[in-house]
Amino acid sequence: MTTDMQANVRKAADDYQWEGVERMPYKEDERALFKRVTRQILFSDPALDGELRYFEVAAGGFSTLERHEHVHAVMIFRGHGHCLVGDSVRAVAERDLVYIPPMTWHQFRATGAQPLGFLCLVNARRDKPQLPTTDDLAALARDPAIAAFLNGTPTTAA
Repeated sequence: MTTDMQANVRKAADDYQWEGVERMPYKEDERALFKRVTRQILFSDPALDGELRYFEVAAGGFSTLERHEHVHAVMIFRGHGHCLVGDSVRAVAERDLVYIPPMTWHQFRATGAQPLGFLCLVNARRDKPQLPTTDDLAALARDPAIAAFLNGTPTTAA
């Protein structure tokens, strides 16, 4: 999607859907494990070389555990949950900002009763995500907090 320069404002509906923006499946790659996630590309412009996306993780859902060469800036927009970034599991809530450095394992989980919605700013020419190997998962799971997070039972507070 490229920016329609005639439409400088995209109105949002009460259901976190923006006019003229398609709600799409989170991933097309069936190898990537995730549950109950949608995405919307809110803004994409080649002149800026970036995209602003809205992801929504339904209660009990989670994004793919992945890493890649590009950075992310993620702002929690709705609800609360937990995220794994590198070797740290943190509780996140509305207006929290999460920075994801290059080549850092990361995943978001909607651990509350409500959806977890977040805005994600990425480079439009980003690299493909790398999925963890069995060895990567074993290394991550050596940390009890990360193991609990990956099993869907995060134990962190704030």
